[in-house]
Amino acid sequence: MRQHVNPLSKNFDEIERIPSLIQMFDNSQLNLHLDIGCAAGEFLFDLALVNPNWNYLGIEIRERLVETAKLKVKEREVKNLYFVFGNANNILEDFQCKFIFKNVKSISFNFPDPWFKKRHHKRRVIQPEFINFLSNSMAKESLIFIKTDVKDLFDFMDCTISSNLHFKKIDNKDFNYSESFNPNKVKTNREKYVIVNELNIFERIYMKI
Repeated sequence: MRQHVNPLSKNFDEIERIPSLIQMFDNSQLNLHLDIGCAAGEFLFDLALVNPNWNYLGIEIRERLVETAKLKVKEREVKNLYFVFGNANNILEDFQCKFIFKNVKSISFNFPDPWFKKRHHKRRVIQPEFINFLSNSMAKESLIFIKTDVKDLFDFMDCTISSNLHFKKIDNKDFNYSESFNPNKVKTNREKYVIVNELNIFERIYMKI
């Protein structure tokens, strides 16, 4: 269930600093996947436990969910997973967090809040300014994954990313997941719900060029 949180609220102007890679992960040299809007983190827990060759960082705007996820990380002693609370745009664009892109190989936006009303489209996580920032920060051949069950939102995200000349679309059918952040093609809770209810899933992969 989607819970609306206005990302443009001044409450998110003050950001949580991301610790160093060494502080976050047992092996700071591993490839890093960033999941923006990770909710309670079940998807990342599933990935981290079956794929210890990657590190995973989740950013979520609902503080209660992040607090719960952090407790689970400690309880389960997961060494390749970390969670941060706040507005991803504000966090990643902060100068002191730029180091994170040293190891980022891929970023996912899974079923983000669609903000259906046109006047609320500015609240959608993928915006031209944010994509421009990512295009200047991500290494060449790193990837962006988008996935949603809302066609209008998919078109909005696809148009926004495709308009940036530093990203090109990758054919999903030809993509080799075996060396990606998700070699077992683990599904999010929302994706499982959509499949069970026989709804459409719209997804695309982009590569930084």
